[in-house]
Amino acid sequence: MQLYKSQTLKIYNSLTGKKEIFEPINEGHIGMYVCGPTVYSNVHLGNCRTFMSFDMIFRYLKHLGYKVRYVRNITDAGHLENDADEGEDKIAKKARLEQIEPMEVVQRYTVDFHNTLQKFNFLSPSIEPTATGHIIEQIEIIKVILEKGLAYEVNGSVYFDVVKFNKSYEYGKLSGRKLEDMITNTRELAAQDEKKSPQDFALWKKAEPQHIMRWPSPWGDGFPGWHLECTAMSTKYLGETFDIHGGGMDLKFPHHECEIAQAEASNGHSPVNYWMHANMLTLNGKKMAKSTGNNILPNEMFSGENDILSKPFTPTVVRFFMMQAHYTSILDLSNEALLASEKGFQKLMDSLDLLDKLETAADSDFDVASWKQKCYDAMNDDFNTPILIATLFEAVKHINLIKEGKENISEADKNTLRETMHSFIFDVLGLDHKVDAQGDSDKLPGVVDLLIQLRNEARANKDFATSDKIRDQLAALGIQLKDGKEGTTFSVS
Repeated sequence: MQLYKSQTLKIYNSLTGKKEIFEPINEGHIGMYVCGPTVYSNVHLGNCRTFMSFDMIFRYLKHLGYKVRYVRNITDAGHLENDADEGEDKIAKKARLEQIEPMEVVQRYTVDFHNTLQKFNFLSPSIEPTATGHIIEQIEIIKVILEKGLAYEVNGSVYFDVVKFNKSYEYGKLSGRKLEDMITNTRELAAQDEKKSPQDFALWKKAEPQHIMRWPSPWGDGFPGWHLECTAMSTKYLGETFDIHGGGMDLKFPHHECEIAQAEASNGHSPVNYWMHANMLTLNGKKMAKSTGNNILPNEMFSGENDILSKPFTPTVVRFFMMQAHYTSILDLSNEALLASEKGFQKLMDSLDLLDKLETAADSDFDVASWKQKCYDAMNDDFNTPILIATLFEAVKHINLIKEGKENISEADKNTLRETMHSFIFDVLGLDHKVDAQGDSDKLPGVVDLLIQLRNEARANKDFATSDKIRDQLAALGIQLKDGKEGTTFSVS
């Protein structure tokens, strides 16, 4: 169904700083590119939130009937430490520290990335290109930019000439920065620096003898600049101008700013109509960081093996928690917030079971058609999932009133209500209806709770052999027990 013909979708465009009515380049078709992970470590929760936001957007666009080509890349080379033009490649550094091949690092963490996203019930992108698979395309773009005089080669490296580019175009328009201010605020370059200006960025870097990841080019052996990779992959699969480019807020500058400059320098026009940026995730009110210990990985949340949360949480509960904030808002993760989300998710699932059992009447007191459009209105307003969830809970309230005999619903309205709730809960929000809040079948939590109770009695009677036997045999079945201040909880691996 081409629902998009009857709905008006508005998207907040980071490039213009306002909400705009979405009009695709080709009616009924959308090209969307999202910057994927640099695969040198386990994917962290903040990245998961960004990718989850765009998974939700992908789902809603498909729900509206658009044919979406969604491209999300894998960065497997060229991303240097501190997002700089100097220093060590993040993947090569990991390979050196662990004494393995860089592509072993790439393989290990690409698999982890896919496994984690699968647990969160992500849809696969239409295309998932790798940076190393598009070296030729990147070299060809560099040649074009050099021919146009907007880049220069020094000692086997090629740099983008930002000052020269800015005479014909506007560098900084996405992030709202002025080149003059950037230049004023930059200290003089060190004598050994090859760039003409501190703002210039690498399109191609010469590989020093110790650099493992290297490819031949017209300028000698080297590797591509991080920014260039996304320009090459997005335009190859979506064209010189496409509809939506997404990523985390932290990529707006310099990464996305440089992408715009490269595309304009090579193609002569702006590459993207709608720029979208997802905001960050904090933990207990502070920035998540490995260095401070204020950090938790997705699998640590699912297993309960962490010192931050009181119990394990299923991927679908974590997803529901993330959907309760707008994708452009900072979201703070805490034990209390997850517990509340778990209760809310279970309430939503219970209401769906209850809906199937409701008796119908000739007429309805609940205006289902109006309520249904409110669901669309929420999502049409820049994918406002918190308002959508509030609207879904309006339906929960009415379902309970109908069950209590205080309202009536007709058979036709009941069917519309069921279909709409399923569409938005499962298809759009991407929640997984195969599990409950505890993540298991209806019977398993009760059985494990009974065994935990028997184990507690054994421990109280100092019968540690029986206590350990229960724990070990459950572990052999993939059920992990965790003893904490609040009692014993379990998780299923």
